[in-house]
Amino acid sequence: MPLRSDFLWGGALAANQCEGGFDQGGRGLANADLLPFGEGRIAVIRGGDVPLEAEPGRYYPAREAIDFYHHYREDIALFGEMGFKALRLSIAWSRIFPNGDDAEPNEEGLAFYEDVFRACREQGIEPVVTLNHYDMPMHLVTAYGGWRNRALVEFFERFARTVFTRYAGQVRYWLTFNEINIMTSACFMGAGIIFHEGEDRYRSIYSAVHHVLVASARAVRACHEFVPGGQIGCMLNAGIYYPATCNPADIKAAQDENRKHYMFTDVQVRGVYPCYVLKEYERQGFKIPWDEDDREVLAANTVDFVSFSYYSTRVVEANAEGKYDSNLLKSAPNPYLKLEPWGRFIDPLGLRITMNDVYDRYQKPLFIVENGLGAVDEPNEEGYIEDNYRIEYLRAHLKAMKDAVEEDGVDLMGYTCWGPIDLVSVATGQMSKRYGFIYVDLDDEGNGTRKRTKKKSFDWYKKVISSNGEDLS
Repeated sequence: MPLRSDFLWGGALAANQCEGGFDQGGRGLANADLLPFGEGRIAVIRGGDVPLEAEPGRYYPAREAIDFYHHYREDIALFGEMGFKALRLSIAWSRIFPNGDDAEPNEEGLAFYEDVFRACREQGIEPVVTLNHYDMPMHLVTAYGGWRNRALVEFFERFARTVFTRYAGQVRYWLTFNEINIMTSACFMGAGIIFHEGEDRYRSIYSAVHHVLVASARAVRACHEFVPGGQIGCMLNAGIYYPATCNPADIKAAQDENRKHYMFTDVQVRGVYPCYVLKEYERQGFKIPWDEDDREVLAANTVDFVSFSYYSTRVVEANAEGKYDSNLLKSAPNPYLKLEPWGRFIDPLGLRITMNDVYDRYQKPLFIVENGLGAVDEPNEEGYIEDNYRIEYLRAHLKAMKDAVEEDGVDLMGYTCWGPIDLVSVATGQMSKRYGFIYVDLDDEGNGTRKRTKKKSFDWYKKVISSNGEDLS
């Protein structure tokens, strides 16, 4: 069972990490525009100490990023040269509805994405579009309190219906919310929540979770209504949690941790909350803020496929509360794996294990929509980057991906490598954490020409695509 003949090879981008042009084309201020570079960024991402306007002297990398807003034709032509079959990208909500609650959409923003999708089609590239990728109008944060407010369900559905209607003839593949499971830890970035002193954080977070799940289901309904032949999926930050030992307590801890993340896709794929979540809510004294038709909406509008990002597996140790909380996704050590420069485990076999775990759970087509290696790339005297380390990383992961399909029978739609062109890191705000096959001359403080240059991995990935994954040498 080789990769399907229409396998969607390509790359993945996000508006808030590449687009820039934050004050152009009628776009409104977004929460991503207030994520600073440097000290305090993670605290802001989590929902604490969030500035409501830019602070003098601070750099906010999402505001200009790599300026895809003005370079998209050049960039998409390079992706076409590599032979991309698909390009995953996102629509900035605040470019379509600047405040989020506007009565009418911003035509200039709608026209921009129409041009982007047209440029993709001219290169033979299928757009795969994420409706919401860590990006929401800041007005919805300040005036409504983010996703803890039920009103955002209606605003998001209006946004979804608007873009489905406009792009029905240009976009067939859609995703609802990027890495939906991260909203419980990256509360400002993922849910537009700024916590107040004395607030019941659990109630706020899981009220927001419910509203996002309902909004996702409504988007699925709208897609099926307005996009003939369209397919729409959910998107999970995946990477299975291993138990630290064979101690049953560690096994149970790993199961519990995996369920914290699968709960989102359980609802999106099956249409109901799983029993383990309902029991947890009961223990916490939390009541789901049901509206009268929520149950029916969730049940009737399940996703067509399951997409996910994969960068690493994690490890869980029982009774280790607070011991490994330094990152958004905590992990105990794994002595069997090497680390990449930013501290994640390099675990190609973990991709195969994760693919099987997700496919066994849902029996829906899978789509790997993010995977890649962030590294410091140093141009040589000629300005060329021989990124053999990136090729080695991707080769090992693609081999594991193919094994999951060819030996295990996993149904896989495609693979879009994260950051086919260098862009801003969402966690750190750095440019020096580079993922791309294409180098962008820009440093961590926003200095540089933004000139694009092919790396060695550019031609390697081109060969991989042209052989449909058969030539990984």
